[in-house]
Amino acid sequence: MDLSIQNIEFCKGVGAKRADILRKELGVKSALDMLYQFPYKYIDRSRFYFIHEIDDEDTYVQIIGHITEWHTVGIGAAARLSATFTDGRHTIELVWFKGIKYLKLERGVQYLLFGKPSRFNHQYNFVHPELTPMAKVKPEMTQGLEPYYNTTEGMKRAGLNSKAIRNITAELVPQLRHYGVRETLGIDLIEQQHLMSLSEALANIHFPKDYVAMQKARERLKFEELFYIQLQILRQMKRREQNDGFRMPIVGKAFHAQYNTLPYDLTNAQKRVLREIQTDLKSGRQMNRLLQGDVGSGKTIVALLTALLAVDNGYQACIMAPTEILANQHYETIRDLLGDLDVNCQLLTGSTTAKQRQPLHEQLRNGEINILVGTHALIEKEVQFANLGLCIIDEQHRFGVAQRAKLWEKNVRPPHVLVMTATPIPRTLAMTVYGDLHVSIIDELPPGRKPVHTLHYHIERRATIHQFITQQIDAGRQVYVVYPLIQENEKLDLQDLQNGYNRLCETFPNYRISMVHGQMRAKDKDEQMQRFARGETQILVATTVIEVGVNVPNASVMIIENAERFGLSQLHQLRGRVGRGAEQSYCLLLTKLEISKDTRKRMDIMVATNDGFRIAEADLQLRGPGDLEGTQQSGLPFDLRIASLTHDGQILDVARQAAMSILDTDPLLEEMHNRIYKQRLDTLRQTVVNWGEIS
Repeated sequence: MDLSIQNIEFCKGVGAKRADILRKELGVKSALDMLYQFPYKYIDRSRFYFIHEIDDEDTYVQIIGHITEWHTVGIGAAARLSATFTDGRHTIELVWFKGIKYLKLERGVQYLLFGKPSRFNHQYNFVHPELTPMAKVKPEMTQGLEPYYNTTEGMKRAGLNSKAIRNITAELVPQLRHYGVRETLGIDLIEQQHLMSLSEALANIHFPKDYVAMQKARERLKFEELFYIQLQILRQMKRREQNDGFRMPIVGKAFHAQYNTLPYDLTNAQKRVLREIQTDLKSGRQMNRLLQGDVGSGKTIVALLTALLAVDNGYQACIMAPTEILANQHYETIRDLLGDLDVNCQLLTGSTTAKQRQPLHEQLRNGEINILVGTHALIEKEVQFANLGLCIIDEQHRFGVAQRAKLWEKNVRPPHVLVMTATPIPRTLAMTVYGDLHVSIIDELPPGRKPVHTLHYHIERRATIHQFITQQIDAGRQVYVVYPLIQENEKLDLQDLQNGYNRLCETFPNYRISMVHGQMRAKDKDEQMQRFARGETQILVATTVIEVGVNVPNASVMIIENAERFGLSQLHQLRGRVGRGAEQSYCLLLTKLEISKDTRKRMDIMVATNDGFRIAEADLQLRGPGDLEGTQQSGLPFDLRIASLTHDGQILDVARQAAMSILDTDPLLEEMHNRIYKQRLDTLRQTVVNWGEIS
């Protein structure tokens, strides 16, 4: 029997109604699809505890004992049932808030208690535990590892909880062992990597005989997932490397004039990145390169020098930023750096008037404009280049795929692509989300930059913070005060911002204070930020709109209110707004007194390091890849069901090497023994991000 074509509806325990739910909620259509719904955890039902051994809220335990007493507390919807359970030595409270009328407790009956302990008033208890009379306990309930499955609310309403999924799967595993499934990896690769067969792995992922079997099953399935992701990415890269690109061999007048008149020396990291870019540009192949650099590492000058290489070779370049503030900042920085250089650089944003646009469009079409800096306005249909050879995209994760694709319509042949990000990307994530891009890293800060001194305060110490603000402003410095603005609580957050602004105005009547947030008109917002940049105001109260904004070297203090509501990467990005001048800068993280373990970890990491890559790795560990900014938009070629970019870096390395080894000898996967991989890719393929066409 082929499990891949066996309709899930006709599997034992399913039926038409449940089959429909499984299709809608999980995409499960066949018996094999069901077997690919992996458990998210296992409970060791072979171990029994005594009450005094409980020491962890996260561990499920089972205890044999009996009920000594029980009583109902409260009435109506507020009623709860409280019972005292003993193992013969100690007692513990059991509590039920729902289904009280269906519970039939008896004295003198020995029960098997199963559940996860929780703490209330410094004591452990059990909320809604499973309570089974020992006379009704089946042997399999207390043997081996019991799988637990994620379910949706829609599934639960249809009776498809974890136990129901477990029962359905239990009916399928004997069929799996009897009939087997078609292998998805080559025999040579399975032997080379010492992997389980697919049939063995699927059986042991659900009902392993022990921890060793479960781990071997997980390793096989993780390897397969990561292997096919890498195979797709690397195959795409090899295809793209065959694309012709504009040849730019000349390092000419514009580049040398700019390089030789810089008011500072480039870091060794910047020089190395420029050499890597130059090699790409003169190769005759299309460049697709990711430039990573922490906040303040000097990506803008690298972008400008790269653009000048294009200009020296007779091509136009464009630099696209996600916001008008950032586009304006790039334009002003580039214009100042160019000085009297004979290079025509212009700005195009949503605020550019129709009167200004007409001559700009004409100059662009006839090639008079060498470098165009802008926002989404660059992708408008009427914007046409004479000879676009290079496209630089800043903070690319803020642009949608379709938006980026429109740039390519500006030219017959795709231009060279330099993608920049100030958000350091963890290695494992870069190998998957950006695995088909060549990566350059500026891992060195300009000389003279002092690390930002970061401190964590509770809001109860606000008086101390106000005193510190006074000292800094009196010393001639400026201060950012940032409030969270989370969309679902927008009104409340804006109220907090306004209250914070009012409080600061009362506390510091002698200082000038500005306020900016995303609800303001672009013109008003820009005006307030420019006032702060010019030193006309001492304090800028803002939401995260300043995450990418104007550089203010004199701003030496960043105060982040409600810091517990920010992720690590965002906190680091905000901190990067200060520390841009010669003076010592500070970042103060304000939280309430009672915070979660994860929040405390985030604060401790921010205090301990200024290294963006360490912070990104820690963010990945704490939040997982799905929550990191940009990963959803950039996307993986295929979904991860079991592998983790957080924990499986070693398996990822091995999988990437295996994929690379196969493609080095057979890039088209045409050889007989490699056709299994091509067929599997065809089955798995979804909409894949092709950086060679849409970066």
